[in-house]
Amino acid sequence: MPERQVVLITGARKGIGRFLAEHFAAGGAAVIGCGRTPADWTRDGVDYQRADVSSEADVKALVGHIQRAYGRLDVIVNNAGVASMNHSLLTPVATAERVLATNVTGTFLVAREGAKLMQRRRYGRIVNLTTVAVPLHLDGEAIYAASKSAVETLTKVLAHELGAFGITCNAVGPSPIATDLIHGVPAEKIEAITRRLAIKRLGRYEDVSNAIDFFVRPESDYITGQVIYLGGVS
Repeated sequence: MPERQVVLITGARKGIGRFLAEHFAAGGAAVIGCGRTPADWTRDGVDYQRADVSSEADVKALVGHIQRAYGRLDVIVNNAGVASMNHSLLTPVATAERVLATNVTGTFLVAREGAKLMQRRRYGRIVNLTTVAVPLHLDGEAIYAASKSAVETLTKVLAHELGAFGITCNAVGPSPIATDLIHGVPAEKIEAITRRLAIKRLGRYEDVSNAIDFFVRPESDYITGQVIYLGGVS
């Protein structure tokens, strides 16, 4: 019988992260989910840990827990992220620092520490979450889009640095999905974004998991440094 896959999902308390944690657990994986605050849900197969991905100490402690409890790490999904949807002239520096700390530094720290554990078995799959706001250059999302653009560059560089260890690194960029991330965004703005897509609807959690499933398959060992945007960007 094949070994049980060990999967780390960041930002797993709600939204896409919670869906992905439950999705992988339903497939038989041992899932470690994390978030800055306690989860208000539990599920067999999901080991939820409190951790702020922008904190190096928290990330090291999280990966240390995975090493002690599971002895390995096969998949990382860097889902944790925060957004700022406001005009650049109205965006405080504290907001910019928070977005960059979580989206960029957090993704880097989790990938770095997780890859140290992955390389021991010369196998790993890292998937980072980006957004269609990058190729669409959406106004009002300057710092958020910039942070995710950095995540895409990080993904491509990590693909080269980690390839020799049997670790792939790719990214998935969802279109707007009905989550807290877009809560409060005017409906007309969301509609304007979907009109720019080839498939003119909101994204679904299943769209995201489908792309991630492709990237993390053992058979996808020759696919790395790639970014898939959902919905069709035009």
